[in-house]
Amino acid sequence: MDRRAFSLSLAGLSLTGVSASPYRAAALATTQEGTNFTGATTFTHVGKEEQPFLPHAEAELANQKGNGYLDHMWFGGDFPNYTRLRLRIYVDGEQAPSIDMELGLGVGVGFADPAAPWGTEYSGITGNPSGIFLNYRIPFSKSIRVTAELPAGVPRSTVFWWIIRGLENHHVEVGGFILPERARLRLHKIEDQEVQPLDEFDLCRVPEAGMVFQVTMAARSTSLEFMEGQMRAYIGGAREPQFLSSGLEDYFLGTYYFNRGLYHLPQAGLTHRDEKDSSFSGYRFHVIDPILFSGGLRLACRCGEKRSDKVFGPYGKPFKTTYTTYTWTYEW
Repeated sequence: MDRRAFSLSLAGLSLTGVSASPYRAAALATTQEGTNFTGATTFTHVGKEEQPFLPHAEAELANQKGNGYLDHMWFGGDFPNYTRLRLRIYVDGEQAPSIDMELGLGVGVGFADPAAPWGTEYSGITGNPSGIFLNYRIPFSKSIRVTAELPAGVPRSTVFWWIIRGLENHHVEVGGFILPERARLRLHKIEDQEVQPLDEFDLCRVPEAGMVFQVTMAARSTSLEFMEGQMRAYIGGAREPQFLSSGLEDYFLGTYYFNRGLYHLPQAGLTHRDEKDSSFSGYRFHVIDPILFSGGLRLACRCGEKRSDKVFGPYGKPFKTTYTTYTWTYEW
């Protein structure tokens, strides 16, 4: 049995055409499982030069009944601190949103970095300061409601543009995996958490089964040696981790503390880097290289890295670092 089929058997997932390469899996799923579109319907909610924040600070942008998934969101407008717009998504009538994010870090951009245009299959920024889009598949079985709230100090009379689109009555497929009907996309956050040198900290704890979709991170320190820290996953209650990277920049597919500057690639990207305050932000998708789990997941990182008596880095001296991380997981 190949690696993907074995992983799916553990996580309770199905994959159409398990012998196919990851690049062909989605196409095979469409051919073999997705040909029956009976009842499948596209829905769209659009706002053009609206003032949705006048009635309520938290403005409702979309409210869709039925079952299906969101697969596209785009946002326009021009106001200060645009990337700090707060987006909330309420699934199946929940009182507290399972997705509550600042728009910038939602696509992996920290510190209001203005670099644009750039884009991947799943997210990007095309303008200044807006044109931010997300193509994350967000399942629901009864209803889904999307709201937005302006950053502090922005007048509620501000005009706003949006597009929110999805499909009703169709299964959710991510990276060639047909997800269980009960699967939900959840966002786990840590915000402005100070971590001491060589301490390990959690990005998320998930109690049951699922898969990691994306991790975004923004961090700031006194030097870049915190990037020696390795990402690690504790799967199924394991006491010892699987190391997901040899360093933090390596996890985001960079090298030597991101020594060639910004990049925006399909699988990972560096969206901000500043040596003056030793800060960076980036995104990392796990669609091509899925992280599947059952029996729980603890995803963690370390502020710098030590093995035996060796502290890694040019000087072997990481400093206290402040992290904000968003971890997106499909859970069932």
